[in-house]
Amino acid sequence: MPDFEGKRVCVPSSGDNHAVYAFHLMGAQVTSCDISERQLENSSSIAQKHGWDIEFICADTMKLCQLDSDAYDFVYTSNGVHVWIFDLNAMYQSVHRILKGGGTYIMFDVHPFMRPFGTASAHALQVVKPYDAGGPFEATPTFHWRVQDMINAMMSSGLSIRHMEEMYAENGSFWEDQSSDDAAPLSEQELADRCNWKLNPLAALPQWLSVQAVK
Repeated sequence: MPDFEGKRVCVPSSGDNHAVYAFHLMGAQVTSCDISERQLENSSSIAQKHGWDIEFICADTMKLCQLDSDAYDFVYTSNGVHVWIFDLNAMYQSVHRILKGGGTYIMFDVHPFMRPFGTASAHALQVVKPYDAGGPFEATPTFHWRVQDMINAMMSSGLSIRHMEEMYAENGSFWEDQSSDDAAPLSEQELADRCNWKLNPLAALPQWLSVQAVK
């Protein structure tokens, strides 16, 4: 979709809404959906401050009940969505329902191949769980889906897979520890070393996964 001017775009589980703002600035009519009312309130206030006409709807990505069927040219889910989804089939059935015939869906997320591993040493990978251990994990349930789980759910919904990309991080900041505010930023050399698979074995694996599907 080289031109978003006038296209209807939906971003389920919109989170920080960076993608929502980008699609709006490219000329799309954007609907931002998230289950967090507070998140939507904050994102809506930012949009209002800039005079951006964006629709914000509080909705569960596994249902999207408030959205019309066959309404959107393009649906996009970004990094961090799938870990909150406990029913992939329901999610993709909802995505299929709201797309127009011929409409496109694209997902972008951390590659599931990254999930089994902890911090790597210079010479070895540390396996912390099996690839097929999907969860739920932690007190607030999160889920680690495999590639086959996502692809099969898309196809079962009626979406047709058109293209898949397995991508590597653009720079070493992917490997920075953002779990602590006290974590020191990596130096330029450390960032470069993180992308060298001989120094960081995890860099030999793809870090990102993106799939394009069409209704």
